[in-house]
Amino acid sequence: MKRIYIATAVTCLVMLGAFICLFRFLNLSGGRSHLKVGFIYDNDESTPYTFNFSLAKDAVEKKYGDRVDIVTRSNVLDYKIEEPLRELADGGCDIIFFNGYSELVVKLAPDYPNIQFCQTSYMDMSGVSVPENYHTFKGEAYQGRYVSGIVAGMKIKQLISEGTIPADQAIIGFVAAFPTSEVISGYTAFLMGVRSIVPQAVMRVYYTQTWSSYAQEKSAAQKLINDGCVIISQHTDTIGPAIACEEASENRPVFFVGNNQSMSDVAPGSSLITTRICWEPYVLSAVEAVMRNKRIESVVSGRTHGTDVSAGFEKGWVEMLDLNLQVAAPDTQNAVNNAINLFKRGSEDFVFKGNYIGVNPDDPSDTIDLQNGYRENEKTSYPLFHYIIPDIITIVK
Repeated sequence: MKRIYIATAVTCLVMLGAFICLFRFLNLSGGRSHLKVGFIYDNDESTPYTFNFSLAKDAVEKKYGDRVDIVTRSNVLDYKIEEPLRELADGGCDIIFFNGYSELVVKLAPDYPNIQFCQTSYMDMSGVSVPENYHTFKGEAYQGRYVSGIVAGMKIKQLISEGTIPADQAIIGFVAAFPTSEVISGYTAFLMGVRSIVPQAVMRVYYTQTWSSYAQEKSAAQKLINDGCVIISQHTDTIGPAIACEEASENRPVFFVGNNQSMSDVAPGSSLITTRICWEPYVLSAVEAVMRNKRIESVVSGRTHGTDVSAGFEKGWVEMLDLNLQVAAPDTQNAVNNAINLFKRGSEDFVFKGNYIGVNPDDPSDTIDLQNGYRENEKTSYPLFHYIIPDIITIVK
């Protein structure tokens, strides 16, 4: 009997050992046990855009621990990326992420065919031939912009119903960096969200001609507030507009809608909500793909065109942050939930739709009739809606 017990125990140990070996084989065969991951930032983590992107780095560290070595480079201007990019590539990085807009990345990728280069998209990638190790990605930001516009519209509707402002003062302001299609798409979607609640709302846009200048952004917001705007949002990279709203709100109703990073700490009395692109789903999946020696686009879940990927609320690539219930209008949360559910169910063409004619600011002969709607990000992760709707949007100087 004793021999039977010993034989049984030995058999169990052998089977356990075989199972462990098989598990390791299946888990690691064709894959890697360790990676070196590089992150290059166009700014530093004190700015909302870069801070938001750095959350993806944090997610990689949390998930993989000592299985990854992470190297970062900050404050890298687009036209100066070659040196730090080559430094990370020559230093043994297996995959490198860059949150800036530079054509140098795609030009340098062929020099390092065994390294994957992943860049936030900066142009229309549909039909563009790129190296197999070059990838672009971006969350479908217009969805979050539209939802944040609903929040702004609910607040304006409350202000009008309470007699705080007359109906003809339903004016929103937008601090914008440059008149690119990405920026135009975002602020138009924001206005469409507002007008879904307050149909008479109009927008004034001020271009700062820079992505990141606290002084210029704050000054632009102050100008828009002085021009009568009751809600301000932005597509720039500092807290300047939020601070301007917080200071102005001490004297009259002014509210703020954020982008990339919650502003509830710096503008607690005026901040309504923030929308952000969630970079984590793509970055985590891309690292996983390289770890498993898989093609990145076979692992990432999103709308894929070649080596370019995008997604919205349905895949967790867009998120709403910190709805300020102390400031927001009643029932705003329900309105937000309903709109997000529409996107998650695949309804998308209702955003850029209505009795509007859009005009290309660079070519007035190029117009678009939005009666039938326009579907953003259908073929590329980079936003392409580039039309100004002159009846409801005014570019101020």
